Amino acid sequence: MEQYISEQIHPGIITIQGMLQKIDRLRLPLASRRDVESILVRQVGREIDRALPWQAGHGRRTAAISLLVGQAIGLAPGELHDLKLAALLHDIGLLMLPHHLTIGVNRLDSESYVTVQNHPRLGATLLEPFFFLREASVLIAHHHERWDGSGYPYGIRGRFIPLGARILAIADAYDAIKVPDADPAVRNLVALRILQVASGTQFDPELVAVTVKAVLHQDRQEGQPVWGEAE
Repeated sequence: MEQYISEQIHPGIITIQGMLQKIDRLRLPLASRRDVESILVRQVGREIDRALPWQAGHGRRTAAISLLVGQAIGLAPGELHDLKLAALLHDIGLLMLPHHLTIGVNRLDSESYVTVQNHPRLGATLLEPFFFLREASVLIAHHHERWDGSGYPYGIRGRFIPLGARILAIADAYDAIKVPDADPAVRNLVALRILQVASGTQFDPELVAVTVKAVLHQDRQEGQPVWGEAE
């Protein structure tokens, strides 16, 4: 694994590791530390956006949806914080793949697709040594697992998948759904319907129901789509 990582490493990883090391060394009271970590990890997220411009902003939007769902089910503040960090950094493992696979992953042959399936594990391997990302790295490792056990990289199923990872999987997919030339409200409804179709197979059915309710409620409250930057 270490040899694989060293051979495939993206130049931006060095910068990102340095930024994460500085965050990890912070010695602040808990409440202040979480605020500072959030601010600085968003900066790390912008470095990821620069390295993966084809999906710029995806981490921030995924974090916004993840927090909406996490708050709806009553996660504790610490759990919400870890979920936010995981969402902002969940695709960092893509930077540890061969460069031609980081240009965009919409069209891949079977061999390349298998390689891309390593990115959750690689991202978790990179982040796990940082104490403040210990919990987030677990969520990242499992964010492509499926409720029916057919996901990757470990093929675990149902409630064996960490709760935060199940939320992250839904938020990740929700933001990734593209509806060309559609009005934002239409795009939103189409994305929610796709989540419902995959409920019970790809996604935790209870969390899909929570997501649909929370997103529609937020849209009615604000009169606009919910996805945006996480606070």
